[in-house]
Amino acid sequence: MAAATVKPLLSPSLLLLLPSLLSIALAYRPGDIVPMSRMGQYHSSRTQWQDLIGRHCPIFAVNREVLMPIPKPTGFTGADPYKISFQVGREKFLIPWLLVVNRKSTEVPMLEVDLRYSGSDLHGVTAKVVDMPHHYVEIQPEIRKQFWDAQHWPKHIIVRYTWKEQSEIDVTSGFLVLFGSGLMLSFILSIYVLQSSRDKLERYFILGSTCINIPFLFCLFTPVIFVLFEFPDL
Repeated sequence: MAAATVKPLLSPSLLLLLPSLLSIALAYRPGDIVPMSRMGQYHSSRTQWQDLIGRHCPIFAVNREVLMPIPKPTGFTGADPYKISFQVGREKFLIPWLLVVNRKSTEVPMLEVDLRYSGSDLHGVTAKVVDMPHHYVEIQPEIRKQFWDAQHWPKHIIVRYTWKEQSEIDVTSGFLVLFGSGLMLSFILSIYVLQSSRDKLERYFILGSTCINIPFLFCLFTPVIFVLFEFPDL
């Protein structure tokens, strides 16, 4: 019986294209919704990751503010802090735990989320909790009222998404590379010059050492010459 030929599932050419296809799949365009998921923690209990709907997510390269609902955690009594965490983008950049309820402040919390990008790539995300500015509270007083109402859930907090574009060319790294390359080139040229001029340098040092020894030799033999001239019979 003839042996069966096992064909590879993917051709080598397709395997070579996979990295580029993956980068295209992760690429964003201005105006694209950047997926985002949230997890909550109260006491020692954590929720599962829950995907946020599009109107609460960041939009690629667009600064904006959204009013995000915070659901009531299971077993909430108001005695302990309530924290939330986020995963942002298809890359799943993690935002560590943010304290939003019972944070020992009389102000309504607000989230500031900074997203770094260049071209069509998302490079990183950071976030922090700040006090909501008073003029926000004046414009939307119901947010403050509902936030401090222990019976009202979900709570709502404002999330400010700010995009910061990074240069695709790292200027500092470029200068370091240029400086290192110039230093290395200077070192190589110095060695080359020294090797090509070795014979001249050796003659120079030999001549220099001879010139240095002439006064010494003169001083050494002067008494002998004087004695020979003064006492020729010796």
